[in-house]
Amino acid sequence: MDKKTNIRIITTLATAALLLGACKNSGDDKSKLYAENDRVFKNIDATAKPGDDFFLYASGKWLKENPIPAAYSAWGIGNVVQDDLREKLKKINEDALKANAEKGSNTQKIGDFYFSGMDTVNIEKQGIAPLKEELERIDRISDVKSLVAEFAHLGTIGVPNPIGTYVGQDDKNSSKMMLQLYQTGIGLPNRDYYFNSDKHSVEIRTDYQQKHLPILFKLMGMGPAEVSGATAKTYLIEKALADSSRKLEDLRDPYHNYNKMTVAGLGKIAPLVDWKATFEQLGYKNVDTVIVGQPEYYRAVNKALTAFTLADWKSYLKKNLVSDASPYLSKAFDEENFRFFGTQLYGRKEQLPRWKRVLDTENGLMGEVLGQIFVKEYFPEEAKARYVKLVEDMRATFKEHIEKLDWMSPATKEKAYEKLAKVMPKVGYPDKWKDYSSLTVDRSSYAMNVMRGSIFQHNENAEKLGKPVDRTEWGMTPQTYNAYYNPSNNEIVLPAAIFMIPGAKDANIDDAVVYGYAAASTIGHEMTHGFDDQGRQYDAQGNLKAWWTPQDSAKFAQRAQMLIEQFNNYKVGDQHVNGKATLGENIADLGGIVIGLDAFKKTEQYKEGKTINGLTPVQRYFMGYALGWLGHDRPESLASQLLSDVHSPGFMRVNGPFTDVPEFYEAFGIKKGDKMWLDPAKRVKIW
Repeated sequence: MDKKTNIRIITTLATAALLLGACKNSGDDKSKLYAENDRVFKNIDATAKPGDDFFLYASGKWLKENPIPAAYSAWGIGNVVQDDLREKLKKINEDALKANAEKGSNTQKIGDFYFSGMDTVNIEKQGIAPLKEELERIDRISDVKSLVAEFAHLGTIGVPNPIGTYVGQDDKNSSKMMLQLYQTGIGLPNRDYYFNSDKHSVEIRTDYQQKHLPILFKLMGMGPAEVSGATAKTYLIEKALADSSRKLEDLRDPYHNYNKMTVAGLGKIAPLVDWKATFEQLGYKNVDTVIVGQPEYYRAVNKALTAFTLADWKSYLKKNLVSDASPYLSKAFDEENFRFFGTQLYGRKEQLPRWKRVLDTENGLMGEVLGQIFVKEYFPEEAKARYVKLVEDMRATFKEHIEKLDWMSPATKEKAYEKLAKVMPKVGYPDKWKDYSSLTVDRSSYAMNVMRGSIFQHNENAEKLGKPVDRTEWGMTPQTYNAYYNPSNNEIVLPAAIFMIPGAKDANIDDAVVYGYAAASTIGHEMTHGFDDQGRQYDAQGNLKAWWTPQDSAKFAQRAQMLIEQFNNYKVGDQHVNGKATLGENIADLGGIVIGLDAFKKTEQYKEGKTINGLTPVQRYFMGYALGWLGHDRPESLASQLLSDVHSPGFMRVNGPFTDVPEFYEAFGIKKGDKMWLDPAKRVKIW
């Protein structure tokens, strides 16, 4: 549901990233400021034709001048913002190191976590020792019962295993927290890597079997014969689990992935697992009913428990443990983890500097500790107020779009109005912060600090079972360059960092760019997720419920199918975009664009119609949206994204939906015969 590819990938124009602000100057002064600080004009590649490849036209100059750095799989505006954020977080951590803070305080935890991650001498000295007790636990497995118990234990410390559990809202009763089970247990990013015949998939699984797994087992101290057997059996276990895992597009059907049953019913699917004892060990108390996403996967787990020997399972679990911890262990483990997951999968040539990696890990485990400090220094109240208002402008325009729909009945429209009115915006940062007092952090071991952080997160999630839903909680930190829509809460979550534009000075960005960059590609995108092919199936209270008339549902599906077919036709190398898997994001992109454009038409800048650097207000709006996707990817990264991500590649998220918008053709004089021309009958209009 997040708005951008894994962490929104975009590129930038300068090194500093400042928040967009309200315009303070007027008249000619404003126009001059906008022209001098033009964030979009400077990126234009005049050798490219807008009607042939608008993304290249809007971004080409920047792409030529900003090659992808060796440590990155992609480079764009999001990476530039992220680097600026890291610099800010680095200062927070370095200040904490010097503070001599009281034990147990947030400042002490920040400083000690950073110290342990940067203490490479101690990390090298310890080697694999931080995992010694966990490896010995795996060696003590003596039967299927103790094997399943080890699955549960590994789940409590954040290590992947065949039993995937979490506590989340019941899709059909959003006021209730339920224990949920989902497919997991494989080492490659997506089940299709085990079976697809495209060049990228074949290369990845060959390396996985012939290099990555053997190297991991050798680093654990196994001899050649043991390495060979452990590699073969581990891969066979994963392939068996992958064979009964659902494809990416099939995981997007909320009804198909909602299977509520009693614990006794789950026992009939996988009778070799003592589910009551397993849930108790995982910290889930008094469980009588669960929601199983993919029952066929758990049948496969049950079968695999006896199809493979205990020795096979021990090798598999050791691999999971060591692989998960490798970035936090000594150099040999860390480098092999990067070689496979960084270079082979995503084409990165070298690792990020260590301090950046440590900060990223810290951010993932205790981000709200950092967030409390971050927002005080970098996100003033006036910035928050600006984007709160922008949300309401978009909401009002979205309502107007619903009113004008010629394919939706009045009955469904009334319920759509209700849902839209109840969309809860969370802007900038939480009103209350998480309590990290039970998390222990010290300087003794980086790997152990990470493990304790994972235990804290697991326990925090487990404790939600049976308690009222906390609708104030955030699933992202304020310093995250991303955003999301949560259907169960019917909320859009917009962290402070998502509104940053690199190189922006004070308020010197015109509304056209702001509406394209922030209102369309972020706010409107997330709001439209509430009405995409998945989100539309949840009502105003966040419950999975059929609130559309059957006729309206059929008309929506007809339009959605057109978008599926449109994106199925886009190709990168020998791979096609998966139009079905990316449908929700593509609907949200298109919705954000058309709603944002109509919201922009209400502004003074649009009404005045003055050009800035030769660009009309509407042209600047489309350029502003394209700015949000400024960037490029390595071929390996694109290939991996096409297999495992529900987002289309960034350049297609510009060129694709723009071909469906009539004003785009008018703004840039696109005519039949141009490569981006799409016949009017084939243009998709949903919201």
